[in-house]
Amino acid sequence: MEKYNPHLIINSLLQLILLSSLFFAPSVIAKSRRPISDTEIRQKKNDCYADIESGLWGWQCKSSQIAKENCVLKCLSPPCYELIYENDPLEEGEKDFIRSQEYKYCMHKLSVGESIEGVRGSFDH
Repeated sequence: MEKYNPHLIINSLLQLILLSSLFFAPSVIAKSRRPISDTEIRQKKNDCYADIESGLWGWQCKSSQIAKENCVLKCLSPPCYELIYENDPLEEGEKDFIRSQEYKYCMHKLSVGESIEGVRGSFDH
């Protein structure tokens, strides 16, 4: 009768469990996430301001108030900044109601693991 090594069996089972979790976990996690709250956004935004003020984002982010705002938006969510503002950054005196709503919607979708496709232009009237 052939003898099995219990450590080898346990190790193989653990590897199988780990591998299967890599395939199934992302879809389960994405659907179970909760949306980012306004409080969390405010805290992260304050952290971004602090990082910019400390010089972590370079002198260009401190060169003007509007430069700082663009850097904060990029810090807060690089994918949403890229989608909404990168090709047309905020300008001095600009009223930014529609894009700010799109940006917030983008952050919400990312926080719950959804695609941000279709976010741009979703608040145009």
